[in-house]
Amino acid sequence: MTHTTIDPTLADLSRRRPANTDWARLTLGQQIRHIEVEGYLVRPGMLDRNLINRLKEQTATLATKAVSYSDKQRGNRGVQWAGGAITDLIAHPPMIEFLKVLFGPEIVMMDYDYARSEPGHPGISLHSDGQPWGSKIFGLEYSCPRLIRCLYYLDDLTPKVSPFRVVPRSHLSFHNQGNPYLRYERHPEEVMVTAKAGDAVLINQNVIHGNYPNVGTSAREMLALAYRPSWAGPASEIQKWPDEKLKQCPSEVQALMSDPNQRIWAYDAVDKPDNMPVEAPGINPSRWDLE
Repeated sequence: MTHTTIDPTLADLSRRRPANTDWARLTLGQQIRHIEVEGYLVRPGMLDRNLINRLKEQTATLATKAVSYSDKQRGNRGVQWAGGAITDLIAHPPMIEFLKVLFGPEIVMMDYDYARSEPGHPGISLHSDGQPWGSKIFGLEYSCPRLIRCLYYLDDLTPKVSPFRVVPRSHLSFHNQGNPYLRYERHPEEVMVTAKAGDAVLINQNVIHGNYPNVGTSAREMLALAYRPSWAGPASEIQKWPDEKLKQCPSEVQALMSDPNQRIWAYDAVDKPDNMPVEAPGINPSRWDLE
């Protein structure tokens, strides 16, 4: 297993630009605006201490695999079948209620993984998760035209312990340098995002993001789920959830783990279909004014 040396530039705390948003004071409309325009959002206090402890009891038993570039970054893909608090988190009410406002009532869970950044982790390169034709790293799950990743942190995200980093608004760029298949070591306008254990960071899959090295003395654990609106299916067919495993999940989880291939499209649509709606609150410019 290789062990990549930490880039001293990334490890230099004095060079970082912290995000100074007071997340707890954002109205619902301001939260929607931040995820849509800036490409990311912190939702504080999504997990209480009791739930964090239950999740950590389970993550301590998970088999993990090191990434290709460092044995200090480990993970487990596909933890939706772990049972207990980990599986229940798929339907965590505070998150799902927010996503219903963002997406509408029909939500599809696409992916679920666990990641642990240990001391010496060199940081994750700046990249996009949204890859419209798939890739070896992300498969086709992230080829969906709309998708949000919800990153639940089980430990404090401090400047020394692999804080999140992001290039705000990068998902809005039409430039060739915004090609979602490109990666960057660093960017002069990236910002550092810290958080408390139990906070969640939401990201537009297309925003350019990563994390900083872990130059602290403790590991940082994270559970990451990916959700999309029901219309926004992947570019090509992916494997469905196994029925025998799905039936063992709580009903509220099963409702979110419907067919991952479902999409709503109209290839043969006409210019003037019958009974066109005359209002659509989900695209109201005033959605950013919600209290």
